[in-house]
Amino acid sequence: MIRYLINKNGYYEIEKYSLKAWVCVMSPTPEEQTFLIEEFGVPEPFLKDIEDNDERPRVEYEEGWRLIIIRVPYKSLEQENVYATVPLGILTSGDRFITVCHHEVEMMEDFIKYTRRKNFQEKHVADHILHLKLSAAVWFMKYLKMINYEIKDAELQLQTSVRNEELLELMRLETTLVYFITSMRGNEILLQKFHSILKQRHMKYDADLFEDVEIEMQQGLTTANVYSEVLAGMMDAFAAIVSNNLNVVMKRLTSISIILMLPTLIASYYGMNLEEGTTIYNPRFYIVISATLVVSVLITWIFKKKRWL
Repeated sequence: MIRYLINKNGYYEIEKYSLKAWVCVMSPTPEEQTFLIEEFGVPEPFLKDIEDNDERPRVEYEEGWRLIIIRVPYKSLEQENVYATVPLGILTSGDRFITVCHHEVEMMEDFIKYTRRKNFQEKHVADHILHLKLSAAVWFMKYLKMINYEIKDAELQLQTSVRNEELLELMRLETTLVYFITSMRGNEILLQKFHSILKQRHMKYDADLFEDVEIEMQQGLTTANVYSEVLAGMMDAFAAIVSNNLNVVMKRLTSISIILMLPTLIASYYGMNLEEGTTIYNPRFYIVISATLVVSVLITWIFKKKRWL
């Protein structure tokens, strides 16, 4: 989908492209990609690079265009609580500003609404790029908080669990954190490189905004590292807990088997050796029943005292 947005104290959508409009492209079809190449002259290799989900953050130039790729957080719409990172391409050439992402990321719509609430006024192209990087860092933090809630929920379930599902859930979250950390490190390196380019070319930008982006990125990276280390230690501890819970269950089942086995053994022995049979009219029948009950209660008391039950 291609949207044209113009800055009027915030970004608002317009029907047709106009000078200095932001061309926001989300989940483009092959026809829309062809339109970008033919109508705006976007280099085709740039679009191919953005399409690759494993593309790393970088900046490069070709045919008068500058391509900046940053990694942004993405929450799957098909699967609940599945997080990933995807490339967002920022293409600039003169007054043309185009962003391309092959996924519907929440960050973009939220950024547009944010500009309207804050009466955003773009002074320089570099500021627009920095604002997008800041929005990506903020959304990394939002998803990290959601992941932290999932970790706490899995922790509560693991305290009494003997299944592997909860451990597998923690492994999935740990994998997500690794992807987040790798992407944020790439974005941080790209930010420093972009800063050097701005200085070398004497391009104007908001220094305070750059500092905010840098701080937010560092905070997100630190938070992700802490969550990853905590999660790694938690998985080791809870793997032992799951094993211990299984041992407790097996111990209880074994104790119950012993409690049932001894009365059965007594009843079987006397059932084969009573001289006058084992009918309920025989007084010895009640003696055997009473003996088995006494033995069962005694064994149960011993096991509870030893905390085997």
